[in-house]
Parts: sequence; structure tokens; C-alpha cells
Amino acid sequence: MENKEAKTDQQQEEEGPPPGWQPIPPQPPPPPPTQPPSEMAQMVCGSCRQLLSYPRGAQQAKCSCCETVNFVLEAHQVGLVKCGSCAVLLMYPYGAPSVKCCSCLCVTEIGAHNRRPPWSVQQGQPTPPNTVH
Repeated sequence: MENKEAKTDQQQEEEGPPPGWQPIPPQPPPPPPTQPPSEMAQMVCGSCRQLLSYPRGAQQAKCSCCETVNFVLEAHQVGLVKCGSCAVLLMYPYGAPSVKCCSCLCVTEIGAHNRRPPWSVQQGQPTPPNTVH
């Protein structure tokens, strides 16, 4: 009887694991870092509204979804104004004479009566000094 049990154990080892048993696959190695997160920035594509990541300091970011080239504006280059028709808060390149609302298509003139300080000032960040590129 012992010989029969020994054969059964030996046969099981030769046959492999029981049905349904699967080994745990090894964990893949983490991807190599491309750039530290502090050197990347994000913006929303002006055409398809896809979230874009781009290297901080870039002048333009091309959307991989719709291929639109978006101009990158830093916080100190962005102005805010409420739409003259529907009161939606609009962002525009600071210094622009007017801005068109994406909701109601009304063109709002930018003037002393409705101009707000740059976004960076509203967030408590100082406006960087003018630099020549």
C-alpha cells in the first residue's frame, strides 16, 4: 500500500499542478522616469478639451487627440473677465482688447471697468520680471 501511495505522489508531481492553479505573474518593473513632475505642466486643449501635459516653459503644446497647436500661457499672462452677456468667467491672453465667449459667442470688450488683475496676482503669486527671449 505504501508503494501505491508513493507512486500516486510521484505521479502527481510529474503531472504538474492541479487544474485551475496558476502561478502569480512577476510584477513588471516600474517605467523609467521621463522628467520630474515639477517640470511638467498641464492645460486643456482649446479645441477638443483633452487634458494635455507639456514641459514647463514650452511656448506651444500640440494635442495628440485633435492635433491642434495650443499656445501656452503662464499664470501671469492670463487675464479674467466676466462675459458681458451670460456672466461666464472668461480667461484670455492678458492685454487683449476683447474676448469671445465660448458659451454664448458674445464679444466682451476688455477695459478698465471690467479688467481683473492677472491670475497669478489673484493667487498671491508675484508677477515675474519681464525677460527678453
